[in-house]
Amino acid sequence: MAGEKTRAAAIVDELSARLAAGLYKIGERMPSVRRAAVEHGVSKNTMAEAYDRLVGQGLLQARAGSGYYVSRRNVPATSAGSKNIVAAVDIVSLLREQLDRHYEVRPGDGRPPSSWMEGSELRRQFAGFKTAKAQAEDFGYGSTKGFEPLRDRLRLMLMDRSIRADPDGILLTHGANHGMDLIIRHLLEPGDTVFVDDPGYYPLFAKLALAKVEAVGIRRTPDGPDLDDLKRKLATHRPKLFFTQSQAHNPTGGSLEPPVAFGLLQAAEQWGFLIVENDAFADIVPPAFSRLAALDQLNRVLYLGTFSKTLSASLRCGFIAGHPSLIGPLTDMKILTCVATSDHVERFVFNLIQSGQYLRHLRRLRSRVETANAATVTELEAIGLGVRTSRVPGFYVWAELDPALDEIAVCRAAAEESIFLAPGSVFSPNRAEPSPPAIRVNVAYGADPRLLAFLEKYVAGQPRHFQKPK
Repeated sequence: MAGEKTRAAAIVDELSARLAAGLYKIGERMPSVRRAAVEHGVSKNTMAEAYDRLVGQGLLQARAGSGYYVSRRNVPATSAGSKNIVAAVDIVSLLREQLDRHYEVRPGDGRPPSSWMEGSELRRQFAGFKTAKAQAEDFGYGSTKGFEPLRDRLRLMLMDRSIRADPDGILLTHGANHGMDLIIRHLLEPGDTVFVDDPGYYPLFAKLALAKVEAVGIRRTPDGPDLDDLKRKLATHRPKLFFTQSQAHNPTGGSLEPPVAFGLLQAAEQWGFLIVENDAFADIVPPAFSRLAALDQLNRVLYLGTFSKTLSASLRCGFIAGHPSLIGPLTDMKILTCVATSDHVERFVFNLIQSGQYLRHLRRLRSRVETANAATVTELEAIGLGVRTSRVPGFYVWAELDPALDEIAVCRAAAEESIFLAPGSVFSPNRAEPSPPAIRVNVAYGADPRLLAFLEKYVAGQPRHFQKPK
């Protein structure tokens, strides 16, 4: 086995040199895995690993069902950042306690199960990371913007989504939530107004409330924010920001369609607000799907990404991509509030990508998500629930309940049977306003027999004590 892995590394070095010498044209299809394996005298698995490593290094692009293609793009060197430090600001804690794991069945959980991560050989990678020999530079703070090779690699990954980021346009964070914290602290003041998806990402609502910022919900449809609702709200509100999620939307699972994306950007230009696009699930969504940052090219859009949803909830590593004029002050805010992000974690993530391991993990993860999503939708529809479907299978589905049901009463009854449900009202920025009863279902648990038995007995049957008071 050690010899095979050494051979894979040798093939990577050989092909890297050929690519650097221009022996392959950009866009050219590489020999098939089978043919290349014969040429190099190795197994198909070893050849596939070598190709995946080259994909991880940005030298090749993998196209499902087609093969591997040359995709080398030069990344300009990162220029020196601004030395100016902004004035200190009051420290406001925006951390939210994670849900206690007291329930046996967790369809209301916001995270994928750890088994989905450990089953992709990541446990071995983590073990190697923990025991790796430390080097002298591992004990410093690292760059204020984060580990530079990872930032450069992210710029290549963003190019696959048609997003071009400036060398000074990437800031590494402790995940997407940290990115939101920095944006809120820098761009908003008490009394400001922002627009958010409704239903939308509920931890964001708590952050905005703590910052004394008014959050106005824009109705979320299966195709993205409702442009008619946006137009009505703009007649009475002047938002500074619009926080939204384009693909694999949390909590509805919906996708942003191109006409809606264009309409949203036109409104931002006309009314002068910025858009914060959270793309937490980008790595399991096709790169060609609509992104506001791709259409806008980071002019009015700040783009958030994270590895915490696809690797581990405890592995806090994410980023903000935006115009350098915004990334500079956000970097200063990062310095003031947490000094730096973890150089150890960022090196680890970079090595996973560079080795091709992250690509192989994503292939398994996508397959798990697709299978679980299909099973969840099938089972929930079979017992009579209305389920919003999406053209891209994601971690969540939005199950609509009978309008006569009291979703809070349903969730309390589920808790008594050790089933954790997430009521739809939690995902609304204004819980005082009535909304149709619903639950968000994590597809990893959506087909659990205990959940289905509970829903069929108590929800589909609509017992009288679960009905809303008249």
